[in-house]
Amino acid sequence: MAEQNWAGTTYGNNWMHKWLIRLLRFIDTRILYLFVAIFIIPVCLILNPSRGIAYRFFRKRMGYGRLKSAWKTYVNHCLFGQVVVDKFAMYAGKKFKVEIEGYENFARLAAKKEGFVQLSAHIGNYEIAGYTLVCENKRINALVYAGEKESVMRNRDKMFADTNISMIAINPDMSHLFEIDKALEEGEIVSMPADRISGSPKFIEHDFLGAKARFPLGPFSVATIRSLDALAINVMKTSLTSYKIYVTPLPYDKTTSRQEQIKQLSGAYVAELEKRVRQYPTQWYNYFEFWNEND
Repeated sequence: MAEQNWAGTTYGNNWMHKWLIRLLRFIDTRILYLFVAIFIIPVCLILNPSRGIAYRFFRKRMGYGRLKSAWKTYVNHCLFGQVVVDKFAMYAGKKFKVEIEGYENFARLAAKKEGFVQLSAHIGNYEIAGYTLVCENKRINALVYAGEKESVMRNRDKMFADTNISMIAINPDMSHLFEIDKALEEGEIVSMPADRISGSPKFIEHDFLGAKARFPLGPFSVATIRSLDALAINVMKTSLTSYKIYVTPLPYDKTTSRQEQIKQLSGAYVAELEKRVRQYPTQWYNYFEFWNEND
């Protein structure tokens, strides 16, 4: 598998972000969607290697023909552009219609004394969950990349101010692991992505969309070390102005060996991720060689 290089930051500088937020306070997001689709995405498709990666995803993993794969590659990039616009639209105070499927799974675990783990992926727009799926009696600790732009982190802080959510920065020295352990020890919630290897090189391999793929061992190890419950949270864009949050429990046998627990939990996560990717293939936003091209 090719190395999964990803900066972990939002494109653009602080000045650009500031003016984008100001602009979105006065104009409809759909105007920016159109601008991005006509002027920005074609340039990105020419200059960015994500074009070939997305095309191979649709050809090899989804089994589409050449023309359909090319069209879906364009749509995929347009939807990613919409997700970025939506994020800044929320910072500007705009609201989206959000439907939650499986909220009772979240509420049941939130009512318990013990903490639990939420596992996300780079599909759809997970950040929407941070402003919608909130818990009054438990703090939610969301892992974010330490190198993210200052403007994005500042706006997240502002948005999270009234939602009992704090952020744990993922650092190269792995010091964030101590914060994660402390949060779970105190019965809080930890939210982390489980589809990209970052920091630690340890991984677990699963069949995913017809080929072997590597997933980070860390998130599953964090949950199983305390035999904690885990949820998969995926937030998918369903229309220009609405999203749907899928809250799915990830069962595993907590009485078996630790190695087997990790295998079962990661398998449940991968199965749920595959289900959502097949349901929303154009919202797969992992722009690196996720699968071994020699498979």
